[in-house]
Amino acid sequence: MVKKKNNEPYYMISVVAKMYNVHPQTLRLYEKHGLLTPSRTEGNTRLYSQKDLERLEVILNLARNLGVNLAGIEVILNMREKMEQMQKEINQLTMALQKIILEHVKNGEEKIKNALVKIPRSGIIKLDIDNEDEK
Repeated sequence: MVKKKNNEPYYMISVVAKMYNVHPQTLRLYEKHGLLTPSRTEGNTRLYSQKDLERLEVILNLARNLGVNLAGIEVILNMREKMEQMQKEINQLTMALQKIILEHVKNGEEKIKNALVKIPRSGIIKLDIDNEDEK
């Protein structure tokens, strides 16, 4: 284990291979296919962060337990990333809307309430079907 920025642990390829019972060549293959992107030292040694290990666990679960091939894993990981990005955007929009609503409420403005269109009463009447049969 190597310590890098922010005292975060980083692991060399041999350590990761032993931890997850995979051959180092398998980790290199995952990197070649763009599934993993470990950082590198100045001597070009691969260093895996905790985030890399979490992603590796997902990859291994898909490959070992679900039988997904590398192309399928790539599609699934890309979809997960897009979903996470969309969730972040939804959260940002929700926070922005909450802020706007709170500003309107705090300032005593009723723009949201007044934005509704009032519809005049129509000439709709309620029919009493039970009494209609008796006539």
